[in-house]
Amino acid sequence: MTDLPRYEYVKLADAVAADIASGKLPPGAALPGERAMTDLYGVSIGTVRRAIVELRNRGLVATLPAKGTYVIGQPGVPEDEDRKP
Repeated sequence: MTDLPRYEYVKLADAVAADIASGKLPPGAALPGERAMTDLYGVSIGTVRRAIVELRNRGLVATLPAKGTYVIGQPGVPEDEDRKP
């Protein structure tokens, strides 16, 4: 079976998830704005928006209307584990 190419939004979501996993983006940190991410990663705004949806579906970020998108979890860590003292 051949490896299928990944969509750009999945690549972007994986890159942001890696930053979250490494601690570069800790819980509570704000992601750059959509337009800043287009410049930073060299992708379209549609790709950024789909990547953010993907990250929300993975439980890694939450978006607050008119406030931004914030890290709420770590990849591979159950939600209860994030909140241990």
